[in-house]
Amino acid sequence: MRTNKYLFTLLFFTLSIIAFAQNQTAKVAGIVLDENSKPVEGVNVSYQTKTVNTDGNGFYSITVPANQNVVLVFTHTALKKVTATFNLKPNENHEFHPMMSDKAEQLGEVVITNSRKRVQGITTVEPETIRKNPSAMPGVESVLKTFAGVNANNELSSGYNVRGGNYDENLVYVNEIEVYRPFLIRSGQQEGLSFTNTDMVQNVDFSAGGFQAKYGDKLSSVLDITYRKPTKYGIAAEASFLGGSITGEGVSKNKKWSAITGIRYRDNSLLVNSQETQTNYRPTYADVQTNVNFSPNKKWQFSFLGNVSQNKYNYQPLTRQTNFGTIDEPIALQVFYDGQEKDKYQTLFGALKTTFAANDNNTFKLIGSIYHTQEQEYFDILAAYYLGEVDTNIGSETLGQVTYNRGIGTQLNHARNDLDALIVNAEIKGTHQINNKKHQIDWGFKYTRENIRDRIVEWEVIDSAGFSINPPIVTLPNNDQPYNPYTGPLVPYQNVRATNFIDINRFSGYAQWSTKTMIGNNQLWITAGSRFHSWIVSGAGITGAKQQTVFSPRAQLTLKPDWEKDMVFRLSVGYYHQPPFYRELRDSLGTVKPNIKAQQSIHFVLSNDYNFKMNNRPFKLVSEAYYKTMTDVNTYTLENVRIRYRANNDAVAYAYGLDLRLNGEFVPGTESWLSFGYMKTEENINDKGYIARPTDQRLKFGILFQDYMPNIPNMKLYLNLVYNTGLPGGSPSYADSYTYQSRLRDYRRADVGFSYVLTERNNERPDGHWLKKFQDLSVGFEIFNLFNNQNAITNTWVRDVYTKNQYGIPNYMTTRVFNIKLTARL
Repeated sequence: MRTNKYLFTLLFFTLSIIAFAQNQTAKVAGIVLDENSKPVEGVNVSYQTKTVNTDGNGFYSITVPANQNVVLVFTHTALKKVTATFNLKPNENHEFHPMMSDKAEQLGEVVITNSRKRVQGITTVEPETIRKNPSAMPGVESVLKTFAGVNANNELSSGYNVRGGNYDENLVYVNEIEVYRPFLIRSGQQEGLSFTNTDMVQNVDFSAGGFQAKYGDKLSSVLDITYRKPTKYGIAAEASFLGGSITGEGVSKNKKWSAITGIRYRDNSLLVNSQETQTNYRPTYADVQTNVNFSPNKKWQFSFLGNVSQNKYNYQPLTRQTNFGTIDEPIALQVFYDGQEKDKYQTLFGALKTTFAANDNNTFKLIGSIYHTQEQEYFDILAAYYLGEVDTNIGSETLGQVTYNRGIGTQLNHARNDLDALIVNAEIKGTHQINNKKHQIDWGFKYTRENIRDRIVEWEVIDSAGFSINPPIVTLPNNDQPYNPYTGPLVPYQNVRATNFIDINRFSGYAQWSTKTMIGNNQLWITAGSRFHSWIVSGAGITGAKQQTVFSPRAQLTLKPDWEKDMVFRLSVGYYHQPPFYRELRDSLGTVKPNIKAQQSIHFVLSNDYNFKMNNRPFKLVSEAYYKTMTDVNTYTLENVRIRYRANNDAVAYAYGLDLRLNGEFVPGTESWLSFGYMKTEENINDKGYIARPTDQRLKFGILFQDYMPNIPNMKLYLNLVYNTGLPGGSPSYADSYTYQSRLRDYRRADVGFSYVLTERNNERPDGHWLKKFQDLSVGFEIFNLFNNQNAITNTWVRDVYTKNQYGIPNYMTTRVFNIKLTARL
């Protein structure tokens, strides 16, 4: 407890250091091109009295003041002038590649927010913020979890749920190519790495609901990521106690070819070994990603995105003790394990994208991708457990130990699960500007074929005080243990055995119209469109499958009043369908039901976006109220991150809430934000009445805070703080979820990182200094779970054979962990 106080005091004083504006600088660099996309030598780039010239490759780099408007002027003897205005953060390295023409001058302004994304209700996250954010599971998802409406109680997982949805209801795109989550993953610690390599990222856009028709067929959210197109040679590397990465990028001499490749390695032993279960655990996660771009001319662009990843998860639990209950009646669960788990996940992914700009008004894209995953999940784990009362007498020799056993038993879990999935996509898209770009038409058509080969052999046997527990869904004779002997057959408590060979053919498409008009002096944007999705399931043993088709019309109105205050109001309404993926077709016994309907949701989203200045620094307040009504709901149970669907479309549901997010420069030159969310979601199964859905997390507070010390500008601080009220605790296997409506304790977590930047004020160092070779070189110290809170992800259900009570024992996540990392960029 005293340690917590010291850490809290340290954090309080650190956050109390409010930095004042300093004379800091930023850098603008890039390549000047002509109309034929060829570099231009000898361009004069000037700001006030400072001037640089482009070299033979058209490259320039100029240092400018930060936190103020800076006008750069590009001039050339044979080309028209280009003028651009920037407002950059301290130490920011901004890439700007102007195109100079002999016909017309260019005037432009670089602003922090993108007006088009603001109109669409899309939140943009800076890649630098993602890279520096301290998190046990680093990546884009760790930053999203600080947003209102985005929830996750598992710091070892990249999965998240949005506004009452589950982990399977979120679209994720990289370079407009959909990426997929593993199928057999049942716990966050098995995931290893998020697909997205943050060192390769250029843009991150996120929508929590009410998104446009062009984005796809899921119920909850869209994460749209774009990888960087290199303009020069560079290397980035990172090493820590949790693994490391190295990323290289380069460009050809004629600037037509560019490539960026990243290699990552991850080892979560440091985190997992902090949990209650003592294990012999040595996982390895590794992947290689590459993005290659080729631009033969101004009209054509080609790109290839490839990924190879392999996760090996070897797990041998030893012992566990979990204390729970009340002060008056403390109870503990002691478990002694024998056996092990060996899982392996191997993924191959490749995508080719072609963009053809026929002219300034018409663009076409052709995208093809192949995703292949081979997954195996093998385990045999015997657990002998003791459920008893804990000695709380201070001074007792057995203080904290179990002194009276209420229940003694064993549990044997076995699995030999194998899955092989091949998913092929082919898509064509078009964008057309009409009537001097006053109207825009977007359309697309996509074919997807999913081939799934799945074998499930999974069973569980529970023995309590010498009595084998039969599954409650099976009616067996003379089952009155322990008072009378049992004479019926012995069957496993759970037994799932199935072999499925499934093919799913999908056709989907969209058409969307956007325009901008004026109502008096007020600006109005209108977007309307619709999607269709048609699919059929076939395969060995599949009979009676029907072709199903759904349509999803959507509309969005955005109004910017002619007010002195910079406000935007937005209303989004639309149908959202989620045609079932393989996991949604398979019920808890492994049986595939081919005619499961698409879940349907109607979204109503009303939002306000307010830009303002405080202390002469930019801020934004975004408020969103939403309501979702859902039908044909495919209910499920949630165990850690594994979702098991009932596959019966037997429920209706709703979700409503309010999300608030205030972001801006609380400290000059840094972006931070505060978020608050309130959400309620319930479902009604077979007209039994409404109960909380598994993701019903009522209140959410999130903070992402960045700071630096005025007297030690090399020292940076990054804080990630999340508070969520408790989730429903779930129910035992085969039990009626209406009977179990308890909740887990609130989720509270703070991760903090300190970074000492050795390359701070590098521009003041003399030429030839060894640090001049680095764009960034820093040493970081991170504390995960700063206040050492015990956060639970799910319950383990243990039965007392005498009282026939079921106890929900919380499965706690990681405790406080320290990490050191080194980051370098050339």
